[in-house]
Amino acid sequence: MTGVASSWWETEVYAERRQFNRYPFDSVVAFVYTNAPSRDARILEVGCGAGNNCWFAAREGFQISGLDISPSAIAFARSRLADDGLDADLRVGDVTDLPFPDASFDLAIDRYAIAYVGFSSALRAVAEVRRVLSPGGRFLFIAPSDSNRALGDGEDGPDGLTLDITTGPLAGTRQIHFFSRGELDELFGAGWDVRSLERIDIREDRAGRLVDSQWRVVAARAA
Repeated sequence: MTGVASSWWETEVYAERRQFNRYPFDSVVAFVYTNAPSRDARILEVGCGAGNNCWFAAREGFQISGLDISPSAIAFARSRLADDGLDADLRVGDVTDLPFPDASFDLAIDRYAIAYVGFSSALRAVAEVRRVLSPGGRFLFIAPSDSNRALGDGEDGPDGLTLDITTGPLAGTRQIHFFSRGELDELFGAGWDVRSLERIDIREDRAGRLVDSQWRVVAARAA
């Protein structure tokens, strides 16, 4: 992850105790229960933040590991799980260089973490996720699409990034990548078996204006 993104998450978000989400996201819960091969499956979340999804998985008996660029987020996640008597392997690290052996996990989860690096780094990150998944292991990838309204609310940056978004749900975001459909084909090409690919658009009820647009991909590591 680039220096701008890593310092922003640490100094402006987690060190300020922002985005310390308490409960798991419904998309993650559904993915885990639909795809886990057993109740003690090995699960990795990249960009685990303050550990809300890791907390859920540990409570349900899964073997959970989490990685985040922010030391403050990992410290909070470790404390929260320890307070509840839960165990997880939580580490500070970079999504482009995962500190885990090959074929370590049955499932992997990314909810918007890889989106905060440039596209060339995203390619490396997804390749790293594939490396640490066992053959047949499945990956949930959630990221903003290039139909997202916020794409026009920032400045063009290097490697396909949009910088300094000022309005909408992503206001205050220092950098993010909005993925095209063609880029998903590059991310999940050779070595992957795409099981589902959805673009989810969220609109305002009255005006019908597009508020958010994101991709949700479930892909399995090919044998």
